[in-house]
Amino acid sequence: MATKKKNLKKSAKAPKETATAQPQAQAPATDPTALSIGDLKNLSTILDVASTRGAFKANEMAGVGFLYNKLQAFLAKVAPEQKPEGTADAGATAPATAEGK
Repeated sequence: MATKKKNLKKSAKAPKETATAQPQAQAPATDPTALSIGDLKNLSTILDVASTRGAFKANEMAGVGFLYNKLQAFLAKVAPEQKPEGTADAGATAPATAEGK
């Protein structure tokens, strides 16, 4: 009889876990058309490679160059915000290894 009660308790908990799992599953469902910083870096690389291979006509190069420069300026603004986090982690690791010696 005790086994049946334990099984009932487990089955009673299952719907609660499912209920909490549903909002988490919905949270990552963001806008599929949104662009990330990685996407913009890839776009910058694509523009560079395409211009190197001669994919653009001479009269198109001014527009492509303008867009490329604008994209590079935006990425330069965003990149310094992300780099200090990486350097802070590296700085925190170095003293920890020195203490361990």
